[in-house]
Amino acid sequence: MTTTTNTRELAHPAREEIRLESVLHALSDPMRMRVVRALAAQDDELSCSCFPLPVTKSTSTHHFRVLRESGVIRQVYRGTAKMNGLRREDLDALFPGLLDSVLGAADRQAVRLGDDV
Repeated sequence: MTTTTNTRELAHPAREEIRLESVLHALSDPMRMRVVRALAAQDDELSCSCFPLPVTKSTSTHHFRVLRESGVIRQVYRGTAKMNGLRREDLDALFPGLLDSVLGAADRQAVRLGDDV
């Protein structure tokens, strides 16, 4: 895992350290999938406050940490905001088609269940 020297920098796994089982675990939670779907739809960085998750702040923080540590998202501080971006390029290089397949399945499930974000 990439180490940090500045307390404002967050540790992220390097591309070659990202493991499939960690990515699948991160994507298996409905709250984390909601975050990933929103980032994929936006195709830009979003601050943590842009995600109205129906959980406590500490639980939201946990979900973002799991996504970051698995290599699904990159988090950086911009001023006082923690910005989140999907690591699509890294995931597509390592696991071609996985992210698109999972996002497509999540979209179809949301429509089927009436849970569209």
